[in-house]
Amino acid sequence: MAATKLLTISIALAALSASAVSIGVVFWRRKTRADEEKIRELEKSLKAALQNCGAERQGRIRAQQALRKVASSSDSNNSYPLAPIAITRSCFSMRNGTPRQPLIVPLAKACLVFDPTRVPPASLEGLEGYSHCWIIYVFHLNTNLDKSWKHPSRSKFKAKVKVPRLKGERKGVFATRSPHRPCPIGLTVAKIDTVDGNKVFISGVDLVDGTPVLDIKPYLPYCDSIPGAMVPDWVSADNMLAVTSVNFSHDFCASLNHCWSRKMEKTKKKEISLYTSPTEFQNLIQQVLSWDIRSLSQRIRPHKTENSSMNNVTLEDDDSEEELHFPDDIVYHLILEGLNISYKIDYDGNVHVEKVDPCIPN
Repeated sequence: MAATKLLTISIALAALSASAVSIGVVFWRRKTRADEEKIRELEKSLKAALQNCGAERQGRIRAQQALRKVASSSDSNNSYPLAPIAITRSCFSMRNGTPRQPLIVPLAKACLVFDPTRVPPASLEGLEGYSHCWIIYVFHLNTNLDKSWKHPSRSKFKAKVKVPRLKGERKGVFATRSPHRPCPIGLTVAKIDTVDGNKVFISGVDLVDGTPVLDIKPYLPYCDSIPGAMVPDWVSADNMLAVTSVNFSHDFCASLNHCWSRKMEKTKKKEISLYTSPTEFQNLIQQVLSWDIRSLSQRIRPHKTENSSMNNVTLEDDDSEEELHFPDDIVYHLILEGLNISYKIDYDGNVHVEKVDPCIPN
């Protein structure tokens, strides 16, 4: 009797277990179907969203193409909306003495001050990880900028320009880095020293103070440096512009220290100088004057003067064809950070730096 009861209980438990398993299987199947339906719905939603995005993208592309077509029409004079994003604060107060190429004066410093309304400081994050950067800028001090607003048929841009290294021989403007171009846009490379908020401090520059900056891009050695790149022989003739020596007068250091102390008093009220000491500034002067910074006409036809006591010349471009003679005591002026450096250069290419003065000559 007991065995019969035990058997009955076992059969009942087995039935209950089988029933539970069956219920679990049914529940799992229902849950799986529900998940599959949810997944299908999500896939449909994603597909619809992608289609909408694609349609919007195509719409934007068509709108941009229409905008470019209007911008490039003859009525708009082929203009594009370009505006400066930064202004250069450079050690070179004037065009005179500004190096003709970048990096040849390592101590030539500048600060790119970005407009925070156009360029948030976050845009510069990560730039400090690079050693150098490309700078795209405007030749804003060109004397023929008015030609840029004229129709190409009336602009009268010169197809050829005089090359300093070739003593006046002309080359096609696009075979040179002359600032006088159909579009007055410059490209240079500079060493990145520090990035501070909306300011980028750079060195090795060939930019004059106040230069408007259109864009900067990081320098990438693996693609920007081309092994085996070729240049004409006249480009590689660096010794054509090198001077023999740079010598400072006995009184120069005293006059520099005096001017430097006065300059520091003024900059404390405004902004910090790019240089930390008179010695560093003197090294800058030596690096700048290690190259003959005179214009081509001044090197081959220096200015004629009636009286040698009035031979003070601030370097400027001169295309005059008049035959001139070189006075032995002509004085040139180099303007750096608002300081006037007076110097002479003899026939043997020796530069004699005489004094520094805070006043810029007229």
